[in-house]
Amino acid sequence: MNVVPPLLRTAAPLVESAGALAEHPADVTPAAALHPVLEVDALSLWYGGSRALNSISLAIPEKRVTAFIGPSGCGKSTLLRCFNRLNDLVDSVRVEGDIRFRGASIFDPGLDVNLLRKRIGMVFQKSNPFPKSIYENVAYGCRIHGVSRRDELEGIVERSLRGAALWGEVKDRLQASALGLSGGQQQRLCIARAIAVEPEVLLLDEPCSALDPVATAKIEALIHELKTHYTIVIVTHNMQQAARVSDDTAFLYLGELIEAGTTTQIFTAPAQRETEDYITGRFG
Repeated sequence: MNVVPPLLRTAAPLVESAGALAEHPADVTPAAALHPVLEVDALSLWYGGSRALNSISLAIPEKRVTAFIGPSGCGKSTLLRCFNRLNDLVDSVRVEGDIRFRGASIFDPGLDVNLLRKRIGMVFQKSNPFPKSIYENVAYGCRIHGVSRRDELEGIVERSLRGAALWGEVKDRLQASALGLSGGQQQRLCIARAIAVEPEVLLLDEPCSALDPVATAKIEALIHELKTHYTIVIVTHNMQQAARVSDDTAFLYLGELIEAGTTTQIFTAPAQRETEDYITGRFG
């Protein structure tokens, strides 16, 4: 008689999501064997006197989906916001260590932070369309970066909306207010706005947390399509979502990186007891 290990019994739905999806099979190539686009080296961060991240080292491989998981307050979103230096906007933040983007430190004093944020785009937890038309939402970043020709903007808007799987739903009302879209459509519009400026990396901070299951499924399907063109890092509290959409997973707890590896490995054979306890629901 075969005995199923307790971890696999408890996490069976996650295992199925991570390794047995026929439509979107996980890439099980170890991240360490791939070319990293982002490298985190002994990164620590403080908000005032409170340490939020503690000596984290991690590689983000190119054109894969990396998920950050862990309980609330563990540092997932803080780490994500380090990649395009959004934490710079918080007065009390202090950082030690380094993050390299394509081999160059993002903390180099000569770095153009606006250019960094163009190359590393961000989509937030709550959709935040501008109070403008659908067209102007997508064109906004391109205008900021100097694109002004109407024919060029029209091409970018259509290409970006198609890339975000939204073109068919809005092509006949591009001048309508973006605020009239549904929540799921607004989030896909924000993704279209992010990819319009042709970033290399997309950061997704819990992009489905406020969406219903149908809208969530559309975003997840979109993530699988986008990873052929972009490196994606996603923060999620949804364990099943992490297993469904990501190739690699990093588990954070109390500001420390406990374990990182392929998603299949993390969900089926974690090396650390804390990881096993978290994914099997013993805490978090």
